[in-house]
Amino acid sequence: MAQKRMFSLQVIETDKFLDMPTSAQALYFHLGMHGDDDGFVGSPKKITRSVGCNDDDLRLLAAKGFVIPFDSGVVVITDWNINNTLKNDRYHETIFANEKSQLLTDNSGRYSLGTGTEPKRIQNGTILEPEPNPTKYSLDKQNKTEANTSCVEPEAVSTPPVITFPLNDGSEYSVFQSQCQEWEKLYPAVDVMQEFRKMRGWLISNPDKKKTRRGINRFINSWLSREQDRGGSRTSSNQSPAPAEKDYDLLGAFGVKI
Repeated sequence: MAQKRMFSLQVIETDKFLDMPTSAQALYFHLGMHGDDDGFVGSPKKITRSVGCNDDDLRLLAAKGFVIPFDSGVVVITDWNINNTLKNDRYHETIFANEKSQLLTDNSGRYSLGTGTEPKRIQNGTILEPEPNPTKYSLDKQNKTEANTSCVEPEAVSTPPVITFPLNDGSEYSVFQSQCQEWEKLYPAVDVMQEFRKMRGWLISNPDKKKTRRGINRFINSWLSREQDRGGSRTSSNQSPAPAEKDYDLLGAFGVKI
C-alpha cells in the first residue's frame, strides 16, 4: 500500500462535506489514509475508535455517501478515484475482490453499488449503510424544501435532533446530540441547550437576520464563544438573552453576510 494519499477539493470543499461535524470530517481523512490502492478499508471500526471518533461519525459518512459499507465490515471510499491516482507499476489490487465485484465506476471514477446489489446491515448495528440513491434517501427523510437545499443534515442517524434553527431559505437546520456534546466539550462553562433555545428565539424574532445553511455553524460557534468569554451560563442566569445580537447587527452594518 502506498504511503501517501491525496484528497480532492472537489470532494472536501463541498457544502455536503463541510456541513458535517468536524469529527466526521476528520474520520474521512483517517479512513482515506488507511485505504488500500482501490480505496477499501478493512478495519473501519478500529480506526474510528483509535482516532477518538464514534459510530455516529461512521454512520454519517455512509449516509452521506462518502463511504459504502459491506456486510463483511469492510468499507470503500466512494470518491477514491477522484482523490487518488496511482501509477500502474505502484498499484496493488485490493484483497477484497468480492466487495469490489459489487461496485460500478462512473465516468468520473466514483464508486456506486451495482444494480440490484445492496450490502446487508452490520449485525452489531455500528454501521448504517446508505441507500443506492442518496438523494432519494434524503427525500424520504426530509420535507421537500429542505431536501432541495445544498446539503442534508445528519438525519440518517437514528436519534431525532435536539433542536432546529430556522434558515433564511425557509428550511430548518437540525442539531443532533453528537454535535451538542462536541460543543459542550468546547465550551464547558456554557449551558449549551439553554443557549440553543436563546438562539432559536432570536432567529425567530429577527427573521431578516436568519443565517444561510453554510453560515449557521459559524453563528452558533460565535454565540457560544462569546458566552464562554463572559463566564458562561452555567454559573450565572443574568446573561443577556441575545448576547450575539449586537455583534451581528454590527457585522450587518458593514455589509458582512453570514
